[in-house]
Amino acid sequence: MSEDFFQGYKGEALETLKKYNVRVWGTAEVQTTRGNFTGTVLPRAENDDHFHVVLKIATGYNVGIDIHTVTGMKETGYKKANYKVPEKEFPYTEGLPHVKLLGTGGTIASRLDYRTGAVIPAFSPGELYGAVPELAEICNLDTEKIFAVFSENMGPTQYMALAKQIGKEIENGIDGIVIGHGTDTLHHTGAALTFMCQNLPVPVVLVGSQRSSDRPSSDAALNLMHAMTAAGHGDIAEVLVCMFGPTSDEYGLLHKGTRVRKMHSSYRSTFRTIGDTPVARITRKGVTHIKENYNHRRQDRTVKIVPAFDDRVTMLYYYPGMKPGVLDAIIEQGYKGVIWVGTGLGHVNKEMYPAIERANKADVHQYMTLQTIWGYVHMFVYDTGRDMMAKGIIPAGNMLPEVAFIKLGWALGQTHDREEVKKIMLTPINDEITEREPYNGYLVYQGGSPEVEEFIKKVHK
Repeated sequence: MSEDFFQGYKGEALETLKKYNVRVWGTAEVQTTRGNFTGTVLPRAENDDHFHVVLKIATGYNVGIDIHTVTGMKETGYKKANYKVPEKEFPYTEGLPHVKLLGTGGTIASRLDYRTGAVIPAFSPGELYGAVPELAEICNLDTEKIFAVFSENMGPTQYMALAKQIGKEIENGIDGIVIGHGTDTLHHTGAALTFMCQNLPVPVVLVGSQRSSDRPSSDAALNLMHAMTAAGHGDIAEVLVCMFGPTSDEYGLLHKGTRVRKMHSSYRSTFRTIGDTPVARITRKGVTHIKENYNHRRQDRTVKIVPAFDDRVTMLYYYPGMKPGVLDAIIEQGYKGVIWVGTGLGHVNKEMYPAIERANKADVHQYMTLQTIWGYVHMFVYDTGRDMMAKGIIPAGNMLPEVAFIKLGWALGQTHDREEVKKIMLTPINDEITEREPYNGYLVYQGGSPEVEEFIKKVHK
């Protein structure tokens, strides 16, 4: 058979498919030492290993089968994948807001071709309407793909380009902006755009999905509908992250771009506001405000775009026994900023002190944040903290480590004057530092404790 029938398969996995005359997109029965499986053989990405065959089974989930466990395979059917998403012209509805969707490379929505098991990405307005027709009830939609990168490859270049594009869209009269983004670094981009796009007259909503659209439990479509609702109809003109609230699909949450963090590797409710409450709840019916103070939507087109970033900034997560050579290497490499992620109230060991002094003399800007995630840096309490401040480390309040990293890069992109950088870092732009954390801004539920077990009985998970 032609190599075209074995998309992405190499090595032993390719030889296994050839041995049993089974093709990609073929329906196959597979016997293994761990049980029998039936499903559609899916292609493999070029960087995947060569020891697994991937099946999409009847539940919609994908199963990787180690070829060393295979005792037999039989192709029972074959229908070649159709990569074209059925398009329908996105209808224009008088009176609905005009929203622009900017893509950064992740799949915003997709359609599962049940004939073949293929997951087909959708991005144009017509494709999105074909995949998520409910969007036409929410807004009039335009789309533009800005990048084609995974979220781990997003960085300063992309942040600044997005900020400039946001400025252009606002100038052109858009009613709201949605940015499709991978979830892994979505909170970094949220912080960067908060600093780079100030005094927004319209909402800018970042959205992603934890589970791909081919899975029965996907959150992609609902997150997209929620984000479009917030961008088109909401009154909160800030950079927001829109994702699931609970693990169920009852509602989404809108988080400030400077106080949000990804807190679970796979839960759909992975994004959580830290040290505060979310700004609002969101459903397809509209926005329910949680916080009373926020930047309101305006009719003017005034916005402050500051697309600056110096990427000679890093984060150092302190660990017991850390050696000064770690910081010395950073100095030698020409870095100009370090965000420390210290223990407790903001501490590192005394062995690091000489290197901290050397970094200070080399004009490296150093700020302290916390490993505890919640709470404030308090460097006046113990001698350790006082010593470090004397050697050049500046406490960063309750700024989250990732947010401090982004803000320091942004500050150094504008100036290297030590006092000016300090003023920028410690002057809140949108609650990256708050005066206090509310009592309900720190909630860690522990299963097994009686009050939590009683609570779980009364509410959905």
